Parts: sequence; C-alpha cells; structure tokens
Amino acid sequence: QIQLVESGGGLVQPGGSLRVSCAASGRTFSDYTMAWFRQAPGKEREFVAAISYGGRNTDYADSVKGRFTISRDNAKNTVYLQMSSLKAEDTAVYYCAAAWGVSSGLRPESKYDYWGQGTQVTVSS
Repeated sequence: QIQLVESGGGLVQPGGSLRVSCAASGRTFSDYTMAWFRQAPGKEREFVAAISYGGRNTDYADSVKGRFTISRDNAKNTVYLQMSSLKAEDTAVYYCAAAWGVSSGLRPESKYDYWGQGTQVTVSS
C-alpha cells in the first residue's frame, strides 16, 4: 500500500496563489501516477490534474488549465499542485490520489487505488 497525506490548504483571496502538497509513504513513489481531485460542497468529486509515474505526461481539467501546475519530486516522495489566479469556484476539498503504473487516460477516479484524507482550500475575500 501507499499512504498519502495532503497539506497546504487554507484561505486565500480571489486572484491569489496557493500550493498544496501530498506526501507519500509505504511503496515506491516513482511507480505511481499521481493526481489531484476536488470536491466542492454539494457537488461530485472531479478531476483536477494528474502526472504520470515518469513525469512525462500531465493532464489538466479545462477549468484549471493555465492556472494550476502539477509537479512531483520523486526524491521527496511528494506531489504538488501549484494554484494561481484562484477563483471562488476553486473552493473545495482537494484530494491526492495514486495509481500504480498508469501512463495514459489519467482522469477516471476508478484508476486510482489510494487516496488521501483531503485538504480544504477556500477562496474568499
């Protein structure tokens, strides 16, 4: 198994920036494709961004493309989501997820076997 712990959430003003992190432990982090999903109140969880295990492939939801950047540091067993130009509609609980050996088709939740507990991001003035 792989354990995932998110951190870095908080309150940020519209137009601001925030970076959330997800630290992994338990298995070889570099073998896992990593993703961020989010769930706003009253809505279903949705895909935000993903990065393949080798780091070559990334994918972003249209709603965040150009504003969010996903990256990974395999030496630190950590994946990051840098968020900028934040909007009120970005307010959600952000979840980190891991999938072993997936290199394409990174969006479906069903591909991810391991999930973190989530970190709250609130965009408000």
